[in-house]
Amino acid sequence: MSQIASLPLFHQIAGQQVLVLGDGPAAEPKRRLVERAGGRIVDDLPRAIDEGVRLAFIAYEDAKACEVAAINARCAGMLVNVVDRPELCDFTTPSILDRDPLLVAIGTGGASAGLAKHVRLRLERVLPATLGALARALEAARPLLRARLPEGPDRRRAVDAAMAEGGPLDPFDPASHERVVAWAEGALGAQAGALVDITLTSAEPEDLTLRQARLLGEADLLLLDGAVPPAILARARADAAREILAAGQEPGPVAGSGLTLILRWRPAA
Repeated sequence: MSQIASLPLFHQIAGQQVLVLGDGPAAEPKRRLVERAGGRIVDDLPRAIDEGVRLAFIAYEDAKACEVAAINARCAGMLVNVVDRPELCDFTTPSILDRDPLLVAIGTGGASAGLAKHVRLRLERVLPATLGALARALEAARPLLRARLPEGPDRRRAVDAAMAEGGPLDPFDPASHERVVAWAEGALGAQAGALVDITLTSAEPEDLTLRQARLLGEADLLLLDGAVPPAILARARADAAREILAAGQEPGPVAGSGLTLILRWRPAA
């Protein structure tokens, strides 16, 4: 069995007190993080000990002060995070991608916050902003799905099929949340492959919109209308099938192909 360096947990702190010690640029992000999660900040160690606070962030500029505070907080039963001192930490804070209520947390166990940040920034480009809406729609549709599929295994199979790549609830499709009710009621039949049409006017990959770059990375089939630049095609999946459209040809969705992307090359005048 492979080992992991840390146990990832989502800790609910809404309404609870959290100790945050220190001032300045190291402590302020921790204060914002605690407040964002609904926690109530305590900035006095003796008070935190007396009131049974369970979670502590320590961000003094003085290294020795951090060590002493960490020992005292831990002896009082708190889980401790010391900023930029992973050897003193009981837990580390990940880089967070927020698609409320869906959260993606990227951590390196304190090895490199910069690496976690840049992985998150890449994922920000790929994951649709509507993932939260999809999560909320799925939660609201549970009674409908249970009524149609009373058995748990049947529901799990239905969810897996719907969320597969190219499925009606594909998480990477920004419009998936709009189909949840119809899917839960059984109104959606077999899905033809989704079809998206994109017109390109620049040969520079950096000029792609975030949506276009994401679609290129997801598409199973590329239909090329014109001499699409190689630099653009290099952003597509390596295993995506490619076909050249004949002049005047206007295809529809291709059944079973997942996402079909029409790339039309129309260089800017």
